[in-house]
Amino acid sequence: MPSPRRFDLIAFDWDGTLYDSTKVIVRCIQRAVVDVGGAMPTDRAAAFVIGMSLAQALARAAPDVPPEKYPALGERYRHHYYQHKDDLSLFDGVLPLLHELRERQHRLAVATGKSRRGLDEVLASEELHGVFDGSRTSDETAGKPHPLMLEELMREFAIEPGRTLMIGDTTHDLEMARNAGCASVGVSYGAHEPAEFHALGPLHIAHSVRDLHDWLLANA
Repeated sequence: MPSPRRFDLIAFDWDGTLYDSTKVIVRCIQRAVVDVGGAMPTDRAAAFVIGMSLAQALARAAPDVPPEKYPALGERYRHHYYQHKDDLSLFDGVLPLLHELRERQHRLAVATGKSRRGLDEVLASEELHGVFDGSRTSDETAGKPHPLMLEELMREFAIEPGRTLMIGDTTHDLEMARNAGCASVGVSYGAHEPAEFHALGPLHIAHSVRDLHDWLLANA
């Protein structure tokens, strides 16, 4: 028998949590920084900023790039990313997981550091039509770990923090959940090392989409 529903709203980060894009984003950040004359960030430094808004991320990843070059830095990142966007896809097992959660009457949402334009492009695919009930992006709210994305989603669906779960692959996601008063689950197959998650108190750290699937169906 399925367990009683614990969370009415489940919000997912996108890149590195549902979407297999971490390595591409790291390379695009590195190339963009070099394009505007900055020192190439390490893989770890570039991965750390994934999940932040684009402006936050590029400024953090390129501390030697002056602010007047940030618009060019953003343009170069988008240039590199759009060259690879058709190569990216959902992690195996994500789509069946989302459909099973919908069958259990969970509200599903996306809370992401992507732009609204970027998120809408991927959500327009036929396989994702009607899967999510709502979404928020950093350019229309606030960048993580500010809780505004989750706060707006909870208000939209009239769901309390205690009935809301945030799932993400970065400390920014888990800290946003804590700031919003929500529970969280971390996934270890994305941008940040799972050892960094423990201090933020996730209910679980999933090491694969299958692990996430099994935990959610048993505990969410």
